[in-house]
Amino acid sequence: MLNRVQKRNLTKRDYVTLSSMIFALFFGAGNLIFPLHLGQLAGGHWGIAAAGFLITAVLLPLLSVLAVCVTKSKGVYDIGKPLGATFAVVFMVLIHFTIGPFFGTPRTATVSFTVGLAPFFPAKYQSLALLLFSAAFFGLAYYLSVEQSKIMARVGKLLNPLFLLLLVAIFAVAFSSPLAHAGSTSATAAYQTTGFTNGFLQGYNTMDALAGLALGVTIVTAVNFMGQTDPNKAAWVTARAGFFSMAFEGLIYVLLILLGAQSLGQFKLSDNGGVAFDQIVNHYMGNVGQAILAVLIITTCLTTAIGLVAAFAQDFHKHFGFLSYKAWLRITCLASFLTANVGLNQIIAWSTPVLMFLYPLAMALIFLSILSPLFHKSSVVYVWVVVFTVVPAVFDMVAAFPAVVSQSTFGQAMAHVQSFLPLASSGMDWLVPALVGAVFGTAHYLLLQRAKTSTGMEVPMKR
Repeated sequence: MLNRVQKRNLTKRDYVTLSSMIFALFFGAGNLIFPLHLGQLAGGHWGIAAAGFLITAVLLPLLSVLAVCVTKSKGVYDIGKPLGATFAVVFMVLIHFTIGPFFGTPRTATVSFTVGLAPFFPAKYQSLALLLFSAAFFGLAYYLSVEQSKIMARVGKLLNPLFLLLLVAIFAVAFSSPLAHAGSTSATAAYQTTGFTNGFLQGYNTMDALAGLALGVTIVTAVNFMGQTDPNKAAWVTARAGFFSMAFEGLIYVLLILLGAQSLGQFKLSDNGGVAFDQIVNHYMGNVGQAILAVLIITTCLTTAIGLVAAFAQDFHKHFGFLSYKAWLRITCLASFLTANVGLNQIIAWSTPVLMFLYPLAMALIFLSILSPLFHKSSVVYVWVVVFTVVPAVFDMVAAFPAVVSQSTFGQAMAHVQSFLPLASSGMDWLVPALVGAVFGTAHYLLLQRAKTSTGMEVPMKR
């Protein structure tokens, strides 16, 4: 199909549409509720917490898009390929199942229902209502993503503008009559001393750095359908549109965090950002506001669901071609529907440890990909960094599991060993080992380069 696409130069309108699509694919369920909850947790310390959050929720996703561009990759598989085909496949599967049918994609439906529609149903009917809603939700996601060439138009030109219009309306009303001065509200104990670190870790929950790697295939496919089939031009177009979309996303995050801090003037700290959003909108707009919020949350979650199920199907069809794109699309939509009915709190509880394991690896691979031209994508550098990163990542995963695992004899033994690592108390114990791995990997690469110069031998690398 791409062979029949007409090559052409993109107009400003094309860039706006592409940027809108990228924004919509990234900005979904967690992107609304987690920054709002962060604002409530941080209170008067919202600014420093926001700075940490923006690194993992905006900068890292932007870098993941740039990593795809620099390496001219078409998906998460290509990002991990310097470590070998087996690692690349395993990493791709882990990423897609995490942001896909196990956690990320089901969350788009559960957040939509919990925040937008649950208040309209009595408690005894909510399980049935979630079942029916999630079936309709993923049925619509399947319908809107089944034709790959139309995803950009449906998301970038239709759904995302509607979402932004509704969100601007909520911001206009809320900030015209703030519930409190954000700087005077109380912060939880953790955010009084380590607001930046906690904000940084909260950014994991958006899953956007992982999504950036996985959605690369969907974004690149959309760029190809726009007539940019040359890898160099496609990379430049993707990077430019990604920068604008991520900058705009960062602005919305700051406004949501500020809104969450201000809400403490009227409401107590909520269990999650979904509850807080519901309280804020109902305070200002009543039932009308609840209806607006329902449309807002369903729209933004649907756009992200479309991107995630499409990326899953595109990558799995490419690497496991015994099933078609449509067949993989049906599988991920059905699996996401089943997981969604487990409930939002359970999804969040079990996704956190997986994110604590995958995020350090993803960050390491993102930076390695961006810097790869400096060491010619040599596999030895990748191996050193990833080996040194994966061990503390396992410790972080075990520590983040629910008490049934983290407080077991095994969990406590792991925690004792982990306590000896630098920055363990802040959940950043992977950072120093990763840097040490980078030093060893670089030294190894330079030694091989010297050996190549003196003997004419080839340096092991992946192209």
